[in-house]
Amino acid sequence: MSRSVSRPRAPLAERAAARLFARGRATPGERAVVALSGGLDSVVLLHLLRFAPGMPRLEMVAAHFDHRMRPDSADDARWVGELARDWGIPFEEDAASEPPRTEAEARRVRYDWLQHVRARTAARWILTAHHADDQAETVLFRIARGTGTAGLRGIPVRRGALIRPLLSVWREELEGYAAAQGLTHRVDASNADPRFARNLLRHQVIPGLVQVAPGARRALVRLARVAAREERAWRVLLADVVDRVVVERAPERVVLARDALLGWPEALQGRVLRRFARDLGGVLDEAGTRAVIEFTRSGASGRSHRLAGDVVLAREFDRIVLTRPGAPAEESPLEIRAAGPGEGIARIGGRRWSARWSPAGLPPDVGEPARLERASFALAKLVFPLRVRGWRPGDRIRLSYGSKKLKKLLGESRIPVSDRARMPVLADAGDRVLWVPGVGREAGTEPAPGEEFLQIGVRDADGA
Repeated sequence: MSRSVSRPRAPLAERAAARLFARGRATPGERAVVALSGGLDSVVLLHLLRFAPGMPRLEMVAAHFDHRMRPDSADDARWVGELARDWGIPFEEDAASEPPRTEAEARRVRYDWLQHVRARTAARWILTAHHADDQAETVLFRIARGTGTAGLRGIPVRRGALIRPLLSVWREELEGYAAAQGLTHRVDASNADPRFARNLLRHQVIPGLVQVAPGARRALVRLARVAAREERAWRVLLADVVDRVVVERAPERVVLARDALLGWPEALQGRVLRRFARDLGGVLDEAGTRAVIEFTRSGASGRSHRLAGDVVLAREFDRIVLTRPGAPAEESPLEIRAAGPGEGIARIGGRRWSARWSPAGLPPDVGEPARLERASFALAKLVFPLRVRGWRPGDRIRLSYGSKKLKKLLGESRIPVSDRARMPVLADAGDRVLWVPGVGREAGTEPAPGEEFLQIGVRDADGA
């Protein structure tokens, strides 16, 4: 009987190079900022990049940020500065004005500074020494916090300009490399402090898991790879769903076709709603996602649901509308001063409307991106200047069977509430409503055969 034999792992430098110089990542000769704390991981990374045979060379800048969270942190800064100089690598350093209060704050300040160094030194990349043990700890920590599939991906190899070449390398491999090369490093005593969540996982929880399941660390890293593949597949599928359900998208507003959205499984509905809520600054956790899916399914038209982050989700007939309340939308009415031909743009509720008018009539739509709504008016019944403006509370229009409030007419025409403030209204000098394109016009303003007239056309210039 044949037995499977595990394939020996490639040398550490070879694996780091494969991660670093994969498609879409660094190119030999480019400049990179290398985060250098002075610990084992960052010292090994810098040595690999500077000295390892066969490792393609980058133009490096070593960068150290002192958080001032330990009494001896200034000694670390001096030590890494000397190391960089001994190895012939340009060195950048800085220190926090005030010690960060939490690990998360320290991480944010550090990465902000690294981005600053990258910009100032005209570097393309930032390299950090996160390794496989860091990945296992991250995945386990997120499991404990109740993460979804996206969180199970753990630490990505690349995010923007940031690359982690050692993410497939275990700490014991780094220790073996350092011993073989005679490397020394700084020891951060706070890494043993159990008050920090990472230390508790590293020194107690994961060793306990390994006693129960010897392959626990590798299983956690494998879970991150599987979750990353799943998320890539979800993104492909989600792009298709978005194409099918999005009716309108703007910086402050997204409109979804309700029936089309409900035609997909709940998992996809949730991802679509979370994606657009996040784009608008909202937050949807698991409970919030269940609530908005239920609202999408059963909420009555005209009702709304406020999300964390001050995003409002509303049902308007057969549409679901997500909006972010903000500054009043730009308003810029268009004035038609006389009966001669002309054109212009009106801005109503943040939407642009293109208008054209002519006493000889308008040419037919040919190759136009959106249909032109047209109406002809007897010149004798117009009082100039006319205005293309937004709807106002109290507006009325005279129809063949009597006068009616525009609010009621728009409701009967199933115009969603959020669209009403963005619709054009044609009014005369006395603010008499003559026409609401696509909805209705004042009775008795039509030209008789042979009578002089003005034809006006209005089109949605934003294509929404």
